[in-house]
Amino acid sequence: MLRWLSSFPGETWQDRWLASGAEGCPGAEWVRLPTAWIAETCGSTGPCDSVDVQSGLLMLICGDVLRPGLPWMLTRAHRYLTSAMAEVRDESGFARLAELAAAGPASSAADAKIAATRIATIMACKGGGVADIAVGDCVELVETIRQVQARGGQKKVDFYLRLRALGVFPGNAPHSIRAFGLAGGRLTIEQCVDRYRIQCRPIRDLLVDYLRERQPSLDFTSLDAASRTLAGLFWARIETLAPGSATLRLPPEVVRAWKESIATVERTTTSATGERIKVAAQRLSYKDELFRVRAFYLDIAHWAVEDPARWGPWVAPCPITDAEVQKGKDLKRRKARMDQRTRERLPVLPALVRTANDRRLATARLLAAAELTEPGAVIDGTGGALRKAIAPKAIGRLVWADDVATGKRRNLSYEEEEAFWAFATIEVLRLTGIRCEELLELSHHSITEYRLPDTGELVPLLQIAPSKTDTERMLLVSPELADVLSAIVQRLRAADGSIPLVVAYDIREKIWNPPMPVLFQRGIGNERRAFTACAIRKLLINALAASALTDANGNPLMFQAHDFRRIFVTDAIMNGLPPHIAQIICGHKSIDTTMGYKAVYPTETIEAHRAFIARRRSTRPSEEYRTPTDEEWDAFLSHFEKRKVSVGTCARAFATSCIHEHACVRCSLLRPDPAQRHRLEEIRDNLEARIIEAKREGWLGEVEGLQISYTGVKDKLAQIDASLERTTAATELGIPGFEFIAGRNSAS
Repeated sequence: MLRWLSSFPGETWQDRWLASGAEGCPGAEWVRLPTAWIAETCGSTGPCDSVDVQSGLLMLICGDVLRPGLPWMLTRAHRYLTSAMAEVRDESGFARLAELAAAGPASSAADAKIAATRIATIMACKGGGVADIAVGDCVELVETIRQVQARGGQKKVDFYLRLRALGVFPGNAPHSIRAFGLAGGRLTIEQCVDRYRIQCRPIRDLLVDYLRERQPSLDFTSLDAASRTLAGLFWARIETLAPGSATLRLPPEVVRAWKESIATVERTTTSATGERIKVAAQRLSYKDELFRVRAFYLDIAHWAVEDPARWGPWVAPCPITDAEVQKGKDLKRRKARMDQRTRERLPVLPALVRTANDRRLATARLLAAAELTEPGAVIDGTGGALRKAIAPKAIGRLVWADDVATGKRRNLSYEEEEAFWAFATIEVLRLTGIRCEELLELSHHSITEYRLPDTGELVPLLQIAPSKTDTERMLLVSPELADVLSAIVQRLRAADGSIPLVVAYDIREKIWNPPMPVLFQRGIGNERRAFTACAIRKLLINALAASALTDANGNPLMFQAHDFRRIFVTDAIMNGLPPHIAQIICGHKSIDTTMGYKAVYPTETIEAHRAFIARRRSTRPSEEYRTPTDEEWDAFLSHFEKRKVSVGTCARAFATSCIHEHACVRCSLLRPDPAQRHRLEEIRDNLEARIIEAKREGWLGEVEGLQISYTGVKDKLAQIDASLERTTAATELGIPGFEFIAGRNSAS
């Protein structure tokens, strides 16, 4: 190797290595360069074995003579790199890594080997020993792995956890390497605004000053939303519509064009042919965006009174009126939508809970049976449908099985874990009514107790950490909730009885929380991670798919985490819980918010109206509700008997006389009978003949009366024709029945 490198220019061996161009060859292709040179220079007498060349390079790397680049090292297999590094450069450091691996479970032996190779790779490229590795070296390696290798998963970052466990890094080093850009980070105000590349520098500086002025009263989520609206949706689009704009006093035509541009948003959907197309949809947050821009203008005008030199030059008429941001109708529509969601999901909640529990028990039994089964044997209780996998992938902490019929491989450990956490999520959400972010922040410290001063009884309580309203509250733990929490704690306990500490990332505030024994955590590789909102959503989707619940249209019924909160409030108030107590349990600042969560049912309206009628009757004179006498009842019945006439029924009121002196065809109260149409036609023909006769004889006084009767008969015939058309041409209104409104279990 040294003879080959000597043929290249350079003051050091590292310079000659870079000049050789070996790092431009992927994998083991570089070996052809030195072997071809040796064969050409030394002939058949020289050593041309590629293994000797690779061994020579390995010695030069371990001896810190050469330091290859990280991308080149990651494209090659390093079978002997770890052992050679341990023997040549840092025997004690790798011995400590071996002791750490031996203390872990046997299933982590393969992960420990990969982590040792990663550490040896850093030493090969950066020099030094295990204790000399810095956090930045690990970050560079992970970033290079992401660029060079498409896969790797948790094994990409497991080496960092082992180095941190050895105490290689300082105490303020992050608990996980994912903290370095892998999960985002909190941006400064300047970075939030500069995301949209605003051309007008004074406007850009104004937005930065405005957001900095509001920063003390806003959390990062609200501040980020304000920057997106003002810098992205507002001014960046204004510059697109009117390039060169440098003042907040905007022309009316520009304002109208801007409002039209943000009123809709492009969404991707699937067409009837299966193609992915983009369609314009109404922006649901349209008025929220207008409200932020209006607040921007009004705040500047208000601050200009106190500091005219700073804000006065930017005061301008607000292009958004108060009427444009009124949300009364929108709130009513949203309330109606949410009430309908609650009415659809509340009746089927017991079925979902039952299905989730059955799924948890079934997967637990299947996993227990698989663990007792030898590899390659049929798992008991499956009817010969599943066979425990023999492949090396099945060896380790996970239990795999092969479907005998389809050949599909199933991860039984993952299925059992997913079923358990889906059950736990559904139970905790429905029994407490807490928000999803509050669920993810539940820790072992949240379970506390209170001793009643009168009886001395211990009452279990669940402490809810401040979240949306920044208020802490305590919830009473029911027996059902206590069973679920105890199952979670029992599952998470380590060998020493403690619950592992995990570092959770707050996706809203863009910060890492301190280590906490959170209840909703899981193991990914050798790292414990807290559940995320996305993971909770996935658990609910899979649980609903297993339950086969459908909505009124036959589509799969979907639950969101917040649906359980609305169901909790509705069910509690309907069962007698006072609304102000429900407000305290839910942590709402206003009781109106709590009542907005409560769905209105038709039965409540009916019962309330019946109660109103009963109260009204109790206040009216009792003689109005006395039992009628026999004479009054006979008179009442005879009235209806006398209403029947030859061509229909008279609809005059009770105890009233005929105002037309029994000239029924002229009366508007006559309801003609379709069966007597022939009688009306005879009367019409007779009237026509009499009118002709009266005109011929000159009886003009009689003609007027006959004409009125003739018009009445024609009107009655028209009424009969209209009633027959309505009877024969029925209109289908499409009103669904109850069985189509409530969710149901679809046939398997």
